[in-house]
Amino acid sequence: MERGQESSRDGQEDDPRGEYGRRLETRRRLAAREEWRQQLTGNARVAVVLVVVALAYPILVTGQLGVGWLAVPVVLFWIVSIVHDRVTRGWQRATRAVEFYEKGLARLDGRWAGQGQTGDRFLDPSHPYAIDLDLFGVGSLFELLCTARTSTGQETLSGWLLQPAGVPEIEARQRAVEELRRRLDLREEMALLGADVPEGSDLRRLAAWGAAPPALVAPRARILAGLLASLAVVTLAGWGFLSWGPSPFLVAVFLEALLAVRLRSQVKNVIGPVEKRGPDLLLMAGLLGWLEHERFTAARLRQLQEELVIAGLPPSRRLARLAKLLDWLDSRHNAFFAPFAAMLLWTTQMAFAIEAWRLVTGPAIERWVGVVGEFEALCALATYAYENGTDPFPEIVPDGPCFAGEAVGHPLIPRATCVANDVNLGDGARLLVVSGSNMSGKSTLLRTVGVNAVMAMAGAPVRARRLRLSPVAVGATLRIQDSLREGKSRFYAEVVRIRQLVDLTRGPLPLLFLLDELFQGTNSHDRRLGAEAVVRGLVEAGAIGLITTHDLALTHVADHLGARGANVHFEDHFENGAMTFDYRMRPGIVQKSNALALMRAVGLEV
Repeated sequence: MERGQESSRDGQEDDPRGEYGRRLETRRRLAAREEWRQQLTGNARVAVVLVVVALAYPILVTGQLGVGWLAVPVVLFWIVSIVHDRVTRGWQRATRAVEFYEKGLARLDGRWAGQGQTGDRFLDPSHPYAIDLDLFGVGSLFELLCTARTSTGQETLSGWLLQPAGVPEIEARQRAVEELRRRLDLREEMALLGADVPEGSDLRRLAAWGAAPPALVAPRARILAGLLASLAVVTLAGWGFLSWGPSPFLVAVFLEALLAVRLRSQVKNVIGPVEKRGPDLLLMAGLLGWLEHERFTAARLRQLQEELVIAGLPPSRRLARLAKLLDWLDSRHNAFFAPFAAMLLWTTQMAFAIEAWRLVTGPAIERWVGVVGEFEALCALATYAYENGTDPFPEIVPDGPCFAGEAVGHPLIPRATCVANDVNLGDGARLLVVSGSNMSGKSTLLRTVGVNAVMAMAGAPVRARRLRLSPVAVGATLRIQDSLREGKSRFYAEVVRIRQLVDLTRGPLPLLFLLDELFQGTNSHDRRLGAEAVVRGLVEAGAIGLITTHDLALTHVADHLGARGANVHFEDHFENGAMTFDYRMRPGIVQKSNALALMRAVGLEV
């Protein structure tokens, strides 16, 4: 059975919780067995060392045994060390597999917040919706979605959340995600590759190193280095077996030292940026290896495979070759090999080999890194699609603005407690004025609309029964804050953000605006006039959106827009000293407020 065929049938169950649970138990048993083997081989190494210590007395003190007796435990220690390293890697893989499925179950159970990549480094306070829609941070959309191992994959996913894609691109991602969603074996294997490589492996540095100008192009010096290394070996042998004396060997070593000093700066420029990148290379080679051999039908996945193709060896084998060179280079630090490495001009020789590899293959690394990043981002969305099988892909329409959703819910709220509402903008009303009492769900509705729009334009499924959407530029004012350091009030910050949204209406995409309690930092007169002018201006410019308000005077904005505006509201019920909400959106203007009742409930005399 071929690997691609096996993966395509994997994960066909419609019960991700059951599948994760079964696999978790299997991986836990494997991890326990591998841990026992790892401890056993570790103890075996200690035992061999004790044997060497025991032999030291009869060999070095009493002379009862010859030095040759040490060869047996030394060789045995070398063999046991190799086995121990392999067992350790197997134990690390099994442990990571356990973690992989534990995190999956945590997401299904709503216990995922604080356990993943928060993406805080991607948060730009000036972005028109990133902070407002909780895209990054603990408990954010990014943390829920991101399963990428490399920083490139994380950057790609964050870019998709921050920048809307066009219709063809969204549809291409949807087809790729749909094909990947049931390939659980593939996603698990990607999570296990390079078990000793930390999360967020930075492959961009490898790409920059590969694209840098040549630093060690000296064919004659490379030939001379090889000749001097050979001369050192020959003269050492002559000294030891042919009575040549030490002089020829010392002359060869002196000439090697001169050459090494002469090339020292160039050698450093070659190996310095990449010397410690062996694990990253193996991770990237493993990711590309899976991508090379999988069979795909989605056009975007086949395109990614085609971008890997260059003449000769496939990328995974080319990168594995470089990783092997770096492994050989690192061997110069081995205490047993270090003297021979110095005699063989090992560092210089490896630098020449690495530079030769870079001249041929280095420029392609950037392209491969991009492919890895996009593939990881698609797998992250596929994981969400698999774990949320009832969430559909939205219908993306070219003409807008349009946001027509049935039973739209917030993906960060556990499904068991998430209340869904219908939201229709563009086909009929272009503005919904949302009134209601405190904590009734007004702001959550705005975030629900915004987050689902962001997910839809990233190519992911959405939390809805059905959603029809045109590409839009999203802008929100849900988390506008003052800044003591910058000397800016909340009202000023809100005005600046509104100006940013007005500028977005002049862009290539229509605006979807989400305005929460607009201009609440000023007096009621200016607030009403300013809010009405802003909202009417946005609608006249072709935007669609929602605005929440406690000030019932602002609800008349919808009346002035005629068929383009509508009022909706949320209600509450205050019974037996407790406030309850059903979070259901209803047509019309709210008819009551809970503010005074809430004050009395906490003991305030009003």
